[in-house]
Amino acid sequence: MKVSFAIVARNEEKSLSRILADLTCQDYPHENIEVLLVDSMSEDNTLQIMKNFAQNSSGFADVKVLLNRGKVLPSGNNVVLDNYTGDVLVRVDAHGAIPSDFISKNVEIIKSGEKVCGGRRPNLIEDANSFRETLLCAEQSMFGSSIAPYRNAEQKMYTSSLFCGMYLREVFDTVGKYNENLYRTEDNDMSYRIRKAGYKLCFSPDIVSYQYTRNTLFKMLKQKFLNGFWIGRTLGVSPKCFSIFHFVPLVFVLSIVFSALLSFLGYPLFALLLWGAYSLFVILTTIIEIIKKPRITNLLLPFIFALLHICYGVGTLLGILSMPFWLIKIKGSQNNENVKKI
Repeated sequence: MKVSFAIVARNEEKSLSRILADLTCQDYPHENIEVLLVDSMSEDNTLQIMKNFAQNSSGFADVKVLLNRGKVLPSGNNVVLDNYTGDVLVRVDAHGAIPSDFISKNVEIIKSGEKVCGGRRPNLIEDANSFRETLLCAEQSMFGSSIAPYRNAEQKMYTSSLFCGMYLREVFDTVGKYNENLYRTEDNDMSYRIRKAGYKLCFSPDIVSYQYTRNTLFKMLKQKFLNGFWIGRTLGVSPKCFSIFHFVPLVFVLSIVFSALLSFLGYPLFALLLWGAYSLFVILTTIIEIIKKPRITNLLLPFIFALLHICYGVGTLLGILSMPFWLIKIKGSQNNENVKKI
């Protein structure tokens, strides 16, 4: 089975060589691996690293270096879809890591009869110190991040989303390309469209890939804000691609505003109940994390959790508020494009 292995990257010179080294160590026959490296108009040394890899790597079926002039990830994914020739396609994050059996484990599941598969996604931290370990703890915690099965599941199942999934060619032939208007939710939309087309997303705990988490609080908060922002906007395009859990931070932020207003009007009970329940969950989660890994910086977890939830919720709210204007802009761009084609 020929595997197309793709990496879409922009300004990833610090991490790209590491993931390419992981690719070189794959135990799947290299002559059956086609490599597609897509540079999204990087302003650092990313493109040169890709070219060097293409020139110096031997044994792979092919190594293609391609340009994503649209810069954003979904347009880069479409560059991959326009150029891959394998029986299956797997795309990995440049800011990640994969074990030597990553491709072979995926192929094993595909050969068993599945058409889409993926696995667990533990988080790692770069240049670890005590505070960064605490940030990693917050990212890995179910309370601090997500309950997506690919984070914690330990048994084979069908899920609504996957991380670094492998897809049989017929899947994209049926479903089509990524929506290039969705900058951070293109995978949510694609997974929904795949499920809607009748395909199942198979999660296998035997498959593992790693993602390096943001190593500063500011970067982590920015990531959560933008994730929430694009969830808000995507409601105007593909509302069914999300679960209710995606909107818990938004409900939390709205509850803060509502309870503050009630308190101002002389009705503080709702605020007391809200903050009492939230504080209880935060404290219990923090105690559990401290018991698992005693670390003085873990005492900051209650504040980190609150900031993550607020940033995510505020992002979703602003995304929803900006969504009508964004949809008008998209429609205008599409009309202009149609005029050019005519």
